[in-house]
Amino acid sequence: MHNRKPEWLRIKIRNNPNLTDVTNTLKRLSLHTVCDEAGCPNKMECFSKKTATFMILGSRCTRNCTFCNVEHNTPSQVDQLEPHHVAEAVREMGLKHVVITSVTRDDLDDGGSHHFAETIKAVRALNNITTIEVLIPDFKGVHEQLDVVIRANPDIINHNVETVPRLYGEARPQAIYERSLELLKRIKSSGPGSKGSRIFSKSGLMLGLGETESEVLKLLEDLKNAECDIITIGQYLAPSVRHHPVIEYIHPEKFEFYRIKALEMGFLNVASAPLVRSSYLAESVYNECLKKNQAVLP
Repeated sequence: MHNRKPEWLRIKIRNNPNLTDVTNTLKRLSLHTVCDEAGCPNKMECFSKKTATFMILGSRCTRNCTFCNVEHNTPSQVDQLEPHHVAEAVREMGLKHVVITSVTRDDLDDGGSHHFAETIKAVRALNNITTIEVLIPDFKGVHEQLDVVIRANPDIINHNVETVPRLYGEARPQAIYERSLELLKRIKSSGPGSKGSRIFSKSGLMLGLGETESEVLKLLEDLKNAECDIITIGQYLAPSVRHHPVIEYIHPEKFEFYRIKALEMGFLNVASAPLVRSSYLAESVYNECLKKNQAVLP
């Protein structure tokens, strides 16, 4: 177990007028972000660039993953105006690419899938050139709920496997590794996305929870076999002493090793570095994948 962060994890504090603008917009529209709720280390950088990852369906999660800082408690009532408020925020912030995630809502009959779909539709109605990425829960493996999101036609559907299967019992006790892989594979059987290509699928994992190199490489193979397009790999940082401890701080050279291995496997895009998170530089990642995909189309 490690308590002291190495030099490469030191965060530079940025002071930028956009920080206040983004914060005020979110507050006025009663919106949550994973940047705040999950304590993302890149919050200051992203807010200073007038971007954020919106978190819909409230701020309380029905699951209790030991790595996550999002509150686990009785969930709040779904705000039916939230899709429109997200769309307004996207317009005010001038976002060309937006990432929308949620808490897991196992208490809802549809897992929140229709709320995702309504949010996608609302964003498109007000921002017709904005590309949309959603980071979704596993919907307990119910195909019909995933299909609701697919039919809403986002440009990227992301679902994180988070860690190697051996550590699910410790880190993700209410999730199932094989169920997450099946979800990712089902995305690729969907129809074309808004730009005429198939919807891109994306997944991410954290390092430093106690995984081995061979387990990470096997996980990457599993994701490739599930036809996943985009991978993000970052360092796990424990939100508090009550959360899963950091077993190891992974050196940046190891992240580069995994990036090269994943690219050799054929993924369209791989972001692998200590401070990489699911939505970090998401717009540039999407644009790069779109160019690569168009280059191989007949």
